[in-house]
Amino acid sequence: MEREPESEGERAARLRVVLWRANKAVEQVESLRLNERGLCMSDFAILEVLLHKGPLPVNTIGQKVLLTSGSITAAVRRLQDRGLLTKEVDALDRRISRVSLTADGRALIERDYREHMICLREITGALSAQEQRQLHELLKKLGLHAAALLRRD
Repeated sequence: MEREPESEGERAARLRVVLWRANKAVEQVESLRLNERGLCMSDFAILEVLLHKGPLPVNTIGQKVLLTSGSITAAVRRLQDRGLLTKEVDALDRRISRVSLTADGRALIERDYREHMICLREITGALSAQEQRQLHELLKKLGLHAAALLRRD
């Protein structure tokens, strides 16, 4: 029995499932490796943003790492308790709390960032450099199109 040609909807649904499964698998590997080093994904993301962007307001960090205001507040407090971050009220606008890495936080994220890059190279090693560039461009195109659909609605 011959199979009917795949419809656009079926192809889109199949693509979405493959994209979701690939993302989950990558997240699981990343999470496992970070947990082995005593970090969760959100803590790593916060430390990594501060490493590359410097001191930032709490709400800006939350936007960059896709955490809600409650989640970013809890995560910053958790990292402060570990001595990895400091939080100070902005001198010009007392409504803003600015977060910075401590010396211990910088040392930890510099080490863990290098380890994380090794992990990501291992994960993406299934693809050639050209395939990685193609996938990057295609995923970027897909994400920008989805974002445009959100703005349109």
